[in-house]
Amino acid sequence: MKSSRRKFIAQLGALGASTGLASVAHAATDSSDSKKEIPTSFTLNILQTTDVHCQIHAHDELFWENGQSVFRKTGGYAHLKTFLDRHREKMKHSFLIDTGDMFQGSELSVKTTGEAMVPILNALDYDLYLPGNWEVIYYKKSMQHLMGSLTAPKVCANMYHDLGEGKRGELIFPPYHIWTINGVKIGFLGYTDHLVPVRQSPNYSKGIIYTKPEDNLAHYVDVLRNQEKCAFVAIVAHLGLSQQIHLANLPACEGVDYILGGDTHERVRKPIQAKYAKVVEPGAFGSFVGNLELKIENGKVVSDRYELLEVDAKKYPESKAMNQIIAKYEGPYLEDIQKVVGYSTIPLYRYFVIENTIDTMILDAINWQVPDVDIVLSNGFRFCPPRSTPDQTGNIPITNGFIYDMLPVDSTIRTGKVSGKQIKEWLERELNNVFAADASKRFGGWVIKFKGMEVTFNAFGEEGNRVQTAVVNGKPLDLEKVYKICACERDGDPDDMLCRFRGVRETENMPYTLHQAMRSYLAKNSPVTPTPPQSAMALDAPATLLTQVSGVDYEFR
Repeated sequence: MKSSRRKFIAQLGALGASTGLASVAHAATDSSDSKKEIPTSFTLNILQTTDVHCQIHAHDELFWENGQSVFRKTGGYAHLKTFLDRHREKMKHSFLIDTGDMFQGSELSVKTTGEAMVPILNALDYDLYLPGNWEVIYYKKSMQHLMGSLTAPKVCANMYHDLGEGKRGELIFPPYHIWTINGVKIGFLGYTDHLVPVRQSPNYSKGIIYTKPEDNLAHYVDVLRNQEKCAFVAIVAHLGLSQQIHLANLPACEGVDYILGGDTHERVRKPIQAKYAKVVEPGAFGSFVGNLELKIENGKVVSDRYELLEVDAKKYPESKAMNQIIAKYEGPYLEDIQKVVGYSTIPLYRYFVIENTIDTMILDAINWQVPDVDIVLSNGFRFCPPRSTPDQTGNIPITNGFIYDMLPVDSTIRTGKVSGKQIKEWLERELNNVFAADASKRFGGWVIKFKGMEVTFNAFGEEGNRVQTAVVNGKPLDLEKVYKICACERDGDPDDMLCRFRGVRETENMPYTLHQAMRSYLAKNSPVTPTPPQSAMALDAPATLLTQVSGVDYEFR
């Protein structure tokens, strides 16, 4: 009988990821030995990573300490493996989650369409995953394949199959997951960014319908609290810190204890207390792990403690087993990834909200490749860890792999014409995407980057009236004049759209991609010194602004 029972439980565990029975199997395991007394007082830990963006090796990381940029080596999956093994060994009960952007962000990921990341992630023994806004980069079918190849369960309550003509089908992933430990249930409810079709190239998410979390949040909280009798309910989210704080202030969030968030790469060291839930986010690139410790007594959570732990590459040596997995899948591409294509004399980073050295270098490269334009534009991306360590030349090497880190999507460069009035309206929209007083209106990215135009603005000014001055090629922006602009084409955008600009005239795709422009520019101009030129200047915020979040007790460092 005992042998049959064990076999039945093992079968349940094997089926868990695809059928949602993992929690049942776990519960059955907990109660299988009736002679063992179940403790009424114990501690459990929920560990979280997010936005690693396929950064498999230790990298330079930027910290803001005493008003200065400080760089330290952090992250890398081999170091992370050691970190997790050491910490989980000390924890009686631990649960490891990743809340998205795990398949986009490096040359290895692009060259293998994400496949190389699967065995690496599986070797880390995650317990739960949430798809991020970039999981769709290789389109819906590949997303399903990649997520399905991960051995741990997945959750997301706001991604539906698109049946066509606006008809919504079933959820693509289960909406929630329950971890049962010593008879106590911990519920995890998943939500990813509903703005993916706007923020990403439209074709990436074709076949998927996204809904706002608040559309069904109250329903699932009720299920977890009142039907499943969960002692603790956490939302695992990939919405961005502003959106997560907004969600935690909505009545629909009543009954949620924590939002374990992602997307905006913020480093929340002290939980942000909103009206209904606490909100945290554990940085990016595998540099940090969030650790939420819960103390349980008599089936209830009596206290919680949160800390942001740094994955210091010096403190946590590489796991040999993980290195072997990485070498196996990276090997065929390693020579190209490590090939040096240029140098910088100053550290390269992308952490400040308004201007950064990485974006300055990208704008310089595009303008060098396509000089006959008035304004060059570049998205306010956040992915790409810093690079600050010089080699034997005394300068900081820029490799092919780092170009992919900066620009994982090698888009075609596109030009077009717009009026000064369109530019003014576009600037106001883009600034509101970053600094909207209503947190629910803030997009995930930073301020859009541009060259050829100088703008002063009030970051926290009135919507539609933030721009104070705008100068193009040394002259005030003329609302009636037509200007030639340059940016990159997005997969699925109409011909008259460029960098979220609508109604662009005479658009033309250039015979260059972003990567080609970058390599050609570096070949001719290296070493470069991409000092931010203050093309965008906030009159009410410092150039070193590190977060778009305001009005709460939070500081990025």
